Amino acid sequence: MPLSEHEQRMLEQMERALYAEDPKFASALEGSGLRTYTRRRVYQAVAGFLVGIALLMAGMVAQQIWVSVVGFLVMLGCAVLAVTGWRKAPKPGEQPAGATGSAGARRQSRQRRSMMDRIEQRWQRRRDEQGH
Repeated sequence: MPLSEHEQRMLEQMERALYAEDPKFASALEGSGLRTYTRRRVYQAVAGFLVGIALLMAGMVAQQIWVSVVGFLVMLGCAVLAVTGWRKAPKPGEQPAGATGSAGARRQSRQRRSMMDRIEQRWQRRRDEQGH
């Protein structure tokens, strides 16, 4: 469900306040580590695709069909990895989608929620102090 204009403005104000208060912490929350990981995975898949092409051609030159088949399978697998990695990469400013099901992911989700609760409480305290 999309946020209303008022909610979007409040969220932007909270983000600006967070950046002003603790820019290092705010940049850590952006999820740039995940973006870097997925980009690296896509680049590795492209390199693997090129290796697959080399294997395919080497198999053709050496007249070894099995080498060509392996090269084709490597190309296919790397193409799938590149496409899925590119689609799953979070956009800048977007919250990364957490994996559900593992205990570590649930614990991290709880910590993230409690951190957001603390931020929200600080925000409300500031608004109350300013008389809004």
